[in-house]
Amino acid sequence: MGRMIAISNRTASDPKARAGGLAVAVWEALKSSGGMWVGWSGKLVNETPRGVEVFRDDGVEFVLTDLTHNEYEQYYLQYANRVLWPIFHYRVDLASFDHKAFAGYAQVNQRIAQIVGDRAEPGDAVWVHDYHYLLMADCLRKVGWKGPIGFFLHIPFPAPEVFRAIPEHEWITRAMCAYDVIGFQSEQDRQNFIRHLIEDNGGEDLGDGRIRAFDRTVKVAAYPIGIDAEGFEAAGDTEEASIAAEKIGRFLGNRSLVIGVDRMDYSKGLPERFEAVGQLFDDHPELHGKVSVTQIAPPSRSKVEEYRELREQLDQLAGRINGDYGDLDWIPLRYLARSYTREELAGLFRVARVGLVTPLRDGMNLVCKEFVMAQTEEDPGVLILSEFAGAAEQLQSALIVNPYDRERVAETIYTALTMPVEERRERWQQLRQTVMEYDIGWWRNSYLHDLEAV
Repeated sequence: MGRMIAISNRTASDPKARAGGLAVAVWEALKSSGGMWVGWSGKLVNETPRGVEVFRDDGVEFVLTDLTHNEYEQYYLQYANRVLWPIFHYRVDLASFDHKAFAGYAQVNQRIAQIVGDRAEPGDAVWVHDYHYLLMADCLRKVGWKGPIGFFLHIPFPAPEVFRAIPEHEWITRAMCAYDVIGFQSEQDRQNFIRHLIEDNGGEDLGDGRIRAFDRTVKVAAYPIGIDAEGFEAAGDTEEASIAAEKIGRFLGNRSLVIGVDRMDYSKGLPERFEAVGQLFDDHPELHGKVSVTQIAPPSRSKVEEYRELREQLDQLAGRINGDYGDLDWIPLRYLARSYTREELAGLFRVARVGLVTPLRDGMNLVCKEFVMAQTEEDPGVLILSEFAGAAEQLQSALIVNPYDRERVAETIYTALTMPVEERRERWQQLRQTVMEYDIGWWRNSYLHDLEAV
């Protein structure tokens, strides 16, 4: 295989964006092949740009395009984030369907495809990322690209009956079958897509991971994404981590810390989590003054109404819980609507007795894996994980909960807080082994192995 060409909505053109996760995996793949990374520059303009911004960094060529204000509105805000995001997270009630928005989404996919088609060379392979570019393979075929194209979906893929709520679902499915390899986070997501191809589109399961549909054969597999496990473990030993741990330690005193870290998004189940915290203090008054819950929730997509409403709801819930249960020297729930560095989070995780990761729906969720890698063998914390996170398929030694069951989540927090150190250690060792084995490097190599085999 020649060069790798990556396509994603945002790239790691800023070196600061290469600190962890997806950026690390893609960056390493591109560096090793002298590859190219194509995406949005982050800039908005009034008219469709005629050219692109091109520069090289450490052997990787970045090709960035601006978006017009109208493209940003239709492709990104409307279709990607008010149709695909809610539907793929099973929130049909929050979707806002608009045929004009789909036209804008398709137009941006086609424009990016043309940029790639003009630069791709025989022997190259294209690796497309996430829900912004579901149509990309079909668009690339239309501009004449005949080489291998892989796609990886970082968010969940819904059950067929939910996916069919999208008016353009057949168009999207047909376009996705122009990919050679389609990767999902979990076996559940893979099965949902295969069911949709077979039950709704007359597809045929060829029995070896390949599906035949729309006169195309596509490999469909689960590749659960990992983290830079060793890197995050090392982040917990930095001075920045120690300072963060010391700072929260002064606030905690002898109290146990329960921590949650999530982007402020309705898929993360934060209102349900806050309700469970209130239930915990209701059911266990003996914990008053002995446990503090800290929820870090950086705001996101503040221009979308549902996110503004979520912020207001969380503000009200946190105020009620602290008003009902707090005391002069104790704040039961600290809710911080800001972001922290990787090192600071590692320090906070290391102090925590319980990591609370309870999304209503999540493709994978990497916070739970970071929590595991931040722990120490002497006194490891306990991970509580939603059964609706993709990571639950891998991390079976966590305490798995239904995030909608407030009373059970509250009781599971109590179980975690009172768990003997021997059991905590045994669970953590099993979790750590899994996170280390299936790290970000394993994910990249597994996926690219299958793409190269095309």
